[in-house]
Amino acid sequence: MSVIAQKTYQSFSEFYAAYLTEHSDRTSRQLHFLGSSLALIFLTILVLTGNAWWLLAAIVSFYGLAWIGHFKFEQNRPRSFKQPFYSFIGSWLMYWQMLTGQISF
Repeated sequence: MSVIAQKTYQSFSEFYAAYLTEHSDRTSRQLHFLGSSLALIFLTILVLTGNAWWLLAAIVSFYGLAWIGHFKFEQNRPRSFKQPFYSFIGSWLMYWQMLTGQISF
């Protein structure tokens, strides 16, 4: 596993360019996409039922599957540990770009 210190980025565009380099493994990207999709489904169920347990399911699926992708397939440390806000936004931008075919699965 890579133990290289992670740089703190001053802009999202600078961060996102580096973020994408840490998502080069296809299985990792697929796990990110699946986790994000499940999170959206679980948040929808939360809104429809009012049951707060669906929020926990959304968080666990979103981060859990992404972290499995990083630790098992990318062999790196998730950026969400160092810059959680940029990482969260980057995850959704990457999700959108995969959904629209700008980034391959």
